[in-house]
Amino acid sequence: MAKRFRLFYEQLALNPRKLFLVDSAGALLTAFLTGVILVMFRDFFGMPKRVLIVLSLTALLFAVYSLSCYFFSGGHWRICLRVIAIANLLYCCATAGLVIFFYSSLSIFGVLYFVGEILLVGILVSIEWRSALPRLAEKHRQ
Repeated sequence: MAKRFRLFYEQLALNPRKLFLVDSAGALLTAFLTGVILVMFRDFFGMPKRVLIVLSLTALLFAVYSLSCYFFSGGHWRICLRVIAIANLLYCCATAGLVIFFYSSLSIFGVLYFVGEILLVGILVSIEWRSALPRLAEKHRQ
């Protein structure tokens, strides 16, 4: 598993702009899951509908930003990658705060979903941040 992750990371490091596509696809999936699936089954997961809608719209905004960066960032992709990495980190922090705040109303499935999402987005943040660093990107190109 660790070897596959390292291979995936190295492939992204060779073409870090692809991270915008990965980020956009992940954000669209999050927007769909939180805005449609979790809303439909909010009693099962326990998070209030208004919170799910805000999380979904935020993820949709991130998806649009990442996709725009893929097509239009040009030579400024490192700055754009840092922006989305910070935004994703703030999304993780906000989600963690919401899990803590609404913990008593969340089911175990709600907690597991949001903790899993935080972990996955956290891994993506780590990859994005490392890829945006000039010395690391140059090291992988050599």
